[in-house]
Amino acid sequence: MDLPYGTPASMTFVTNLGLITTDGPLGANVSTIEWTHLVSYTPGLIAVCVDPPDANHENIEAIKEFGVSLAAADQNVLASLAGNTKGRKIDKIGFLRELGFSFVPSTQIKPPLVEGAIAQYECKLLQQIKPGNRTVFIGEVLVANVFPDKEPLAYHQRKFWKLGEQVHKPGKEELEKQAEVMEKYKRS
Repeated sequence: MDLPYGTPASMTFVTNLGLITTDGPLGANVSTIEWTHLVSYTPGLIAVCVDPPDANHENIEAIKEFGVSLAAADQNVLASLAGNTKGRKIDKIGFLRELGFSFVPSTQIKPPLVEGAIAQYECKLLQQIKPGNRTVFIGEVLVANVFPDKEPLAYHQRKFWKLGEQVHKPGKEELEKQAEVMEKYKRS
C-alpha cells in the first residue's frame, strides 16, 4: 500500500525538520528534510531520507558527508524556503544569505551548517540504502553542537508547530503498580 504525500495516512506523523547541507558537484546546498532521525546512540548515527532528484542527493553521493542542523521554531521561514526551492535551479545558500539567513563553517566536513539551529551535526556517510522512493543516507556524527536555549520546529499535517505543554510520563506510584501487574504476565 502506498501512503501518498498529503493524505491523512501520511500526515499523522509528527517530525522534526532537518536542514541538510552539502557541498559537492552541484555547489553548496541546503534542503529541509522532514525525515531526519537519530538511529543510534553508540556510535552516533543520523539518517536522512533524500529524494533522488534533490541536489543534496548527488552531493552526498559524491563527497560522502553532510551537515544536519535541526531547525529551531524561529526558523520557520528558512525551513519553508529551503524546502520549497530546488538546488539544481538556484544557489539556495546565496539566496538565503541575501535574505539575511546565516551559515557557519563546519570544523570537519566541507558543507556549512545553519546558524541559529537547535543542534548542528557534522556527518560522514557510513551507508546508503534505497528502500522506497527516497534514499536513506546514514551518517556517523563527527561533531555535535547543541543549543539548549532554542526551541525545536515541529512538522505535522503539512504545517509548522512549536512544542506546547509537556505531557508527563507515569510517576513512581503508577510505575510500581504496572510492575506488579507485569509480574503476573512474565513468560517463563
